Amino acid sequence: MGKYSREELESAFEKYQQTALKAGTSGDWNPWADQFTEDATYVEHLFGTFGGREAIRKWICSTMAKYPNCEMKYFPIEWYVIDEERGWIVCQVWNRMVDPGDGSLHQAYNFTQLKYAGGGLWSYEEDIYSPTPFQHMIKGWLETRDRLSGKSES
Repeated sequence: MGKYSREELESAFEKYQQTALKAGTSGDWNPWADQFTEDATYVEHLFGTFGGREAIRKWICSTMAKYPNCEMKYFPIEWYVIDEERGWIVCQVWNRMVDPGDGSLHQAYNFTQLKYAGGGLWSYEEDIYSPTPFQHMIKGWLETRDRLSGKSES
């Protein structure tokens, strides 16, 4: 039996998802960063490894404030697995842009590993993905938005 109950892990993961949605839609990523322990590690395969909550906060607040990242507001979970013995959660996260104006869906996914530390906090997150699908997704979203606003060159 693991250190944490399945119920506690499920509850913490639900809060994690709700906080990501609120951060994405409000632009305030501070509450999201507050979900990590002070000594947490965050591994982001494009941006690097961040040690500690404040380094995670600085990175996420800066990165998600920049255009077009600030238009990536939704992070629905496709599926997840809970490893009760280790206190880990592994999931597939869709990184979804806002509607560019025509109802089209622009998203790319990553796999995330979370390690739970108790008390509603995470000690580790790693986002695993290939940057190429994200680049294509962003490019398609920008092209659609520009076309709809009349900015595209014909």
